[in-house]
Amino acid sequence: MGADRAVLTRTIERGEEEGGNVEFKTRLTREVHLAEGRMESLAAQLRHRVLSGDGEALYVIGVTDDGGIAGIPPTAFSESMDVLSLLAEEADAHIHEVETWGVGDGEAEGGLVGLATVREGAAFEADDDHIVVGTAGHVDHGKSTLVGTLVTGQADDGEGGTRSYLDVQPHEVDRGLSADLSYGVYGFDDDGPVRMDNPDRKTDRARVVEEADRLVSFVDTVGHEPWLRTTIRGLVGQKLDYGLLTVAADDGPTKTTREHLGILLAMELPTIVAITKVDAPPEERVLEVEREVESMLRDVGETPLLMERHGVATAVEEIGDGVVPVLQTSAVTEHGLGDLDRMLERLPKRENDADGDFRMYVDRSYDVKGVGAVASGTIRSGEVEAGDELLLGPMPDGTFREVEVRSIEMHYHRVDKARAGRIVGIALKGVNESEVQRGMALVPRGTDPRPVRSFDAEVMVLNHPTRIQEGYEPVVHLETVSEAAVFRPEGGRLLPGDTGETEVRFKFQPYLVEEGQRFVFREGQSKGVGTVTGVTYADE
Repeated sequence: MGADRAVLTRTIERGEEEGGNVEFKTRLTREVHLAEGRMESLAAQLRHRVLSGDGEALYVIGVTDDGGIAGIPPTAFSESMDVLSLLAEEADAHIHEVETWGVGDGEAEGGLVGLATVREGAAFEADDDHIVVGTAGHVDHGKSTLVGTLVTGQADDGEGGTRSYLDVQPHEVDRGLSADLSYGVYGFDDDGPVRMDNPDRKTDRARVVEEADRLVSFVDTVGHEPWLRTTIRGLVGQKLDYGLLTVAADDGPTKTTREHLGILLAMELPTIVAITKVDAPPEERVLEVEREVESMLRDVGETPLLMERHGVATAVEEIGDGVVPVLQTSAVTEHGLGDLDRMLERLPKRENDADGDFRMYVDRSYDVKGVGAVASGTIRSGEVEAGDELLLGPMPDGTFREVEVRSIEMHYHRVDKARAGRIVGIALKGVNESEVQRGMALVPRGTDPRPVRSFDAEVMVLNHPTRIQEGYEPVVHLETVSEAAVFRPEGGRLLPGDTGETEVRFKFQPYLVEEGQRFVFREGQSKGVGTVTGVTYADE
């Protein structure tokens, strides 16, 4: 059952010896344990366990009444967690954390044992004071290292050590290069920053979410050219409030830097430029790069605002609407990070669609042992709550699947509900993980979402070797969708720098698209941006 079996063993021994706040259950079912009278009795039992443990109870699921390890199938374990969650809610408590183990030869098909920590009070609900920042910049310009230092407060070792707190794939750690989106979080309370002591512990990230009055989530993108598609996905597919573009003081702005800046501005994101690694080159080189950054911004019609000269308060007030704050930073000496902290603490949450219907585009999916399919992404509008009935799709054939929200986590912290702008993982009942694809959307059941195969758009061609004409096939990045599409420009062609109308048709399957959504398209060296002006439904 793995190296952590000792945790389970100690809990079972404690329950056998003391009783107290430990409860053994083989399984819980809706039919039996939520029946009238039975539910009230079990909720009272749970309440007693919580009070016996000074606000915390431990429920061991998949064991006999005397603590013998039995194991139950994943479907039975998921139902048990659903029932336990309802019992906890009835007892004014919540499931804080669940650990699972596989038992013997049955691990592939079933045989799960779980340890659920139940705590007093309702699950944490994040407030509206939560901003999401997307990072961008050339490879090895210090994006991940800067974020790793911010979220931990630990100075870097000069070798990018704090980057390891964000990179999630083993080959990324080995090579020192990010190849997929990664995430970080820290926050602020009345005493200042609330940071992670050990980011490798999920519980430490959860602690930050629980303790901070204001949260800053980072979506850390990829700087290496071969993964530009992933960078675009991060900047377009997440509901970002601000962009953070890094430029290394020992290198200066590159072609990739300018490309990432163009994407940030095309998505109308207020942006900060952090000149990183200012401890590495001579001071005159740092100032030279600062001038290069100012020139780069003016070339695209933006006004640079040097924070060392104008201060944090002015930068917070002026950011956006053509103004880009610029500051010097070092993850090694922590130069400039205090100003960046103060700025991130004060930046306002941008307007969101909190009052609209719930909508979330899926960015990733996971199969979690004992839970099932989990879809993660950033909530675009509305709010979602455990127990909500949703629709997932469109599927490749254009249909939508009925699903139910089992539970919601935000940076490994379980929450009762979450609103627009939150990065969450939603455990879904009614679908297998293999059926959940990036680009699908979650919307409320009872609405009438319709799949879109083609749409009209106003586009601007940023650069192209010759001209765009009918049959042009770029990849379109819209929300979390990354799909090949065919363009049919009005008038037959579009030249570099042109703005015009075109029909855009997905090549392989439909998606949920609506008027007003912005997107980026690219194919080889050609790139552009657009806005959806009308849709054609796949069922018409």
